[in-house]
Amino acid sequence: QVTLVESGGGLVQHGGSLRLSCAASGRTFTIFRMAWFRQAPGQERQFVASISRTGDTTDYTDSVKGRFTISRDNPKNTMDLQMNSLEPEDTAIYYCAAQVPTHTTTESGYAIWGQGTQVTVSS
Repeated sequence: QVTLVESGGGLVQHGGSLRLSCAASGRTFTIFRMAWFRQAPGQERQFVASISRTGDTTDYTDSVKGRFTISRDNPKNTMDLQMNSLEPEDTAIYYCAAQVPTHTTTESGYAIWGQGTQVTVSS
């Protein structure tokens, strides 16, 4: 099994920056693509960014393109999300997710999820 733990959330002013980290443990060699999702109050969890196993391909939701950068360090089993030019609309709980081989039900194709880290952007 794989376990994911997020860190780096907090309170930041509009226009500020934060760097989120996700540490993976367990059977990390089974992880394929990894991603960040977020859930704002009263809303469904939504995709933010993803990165391939080798880190050579990334994908972003339109609202964060040019502001957020996803990266991955496989030897350290970590994935980061650098968030710049933060806006109040970015306020949410941010979740790390991983694709692993599984026969169980997944959410958006991701079977493993962290517990989340709160990001609050003040206006």
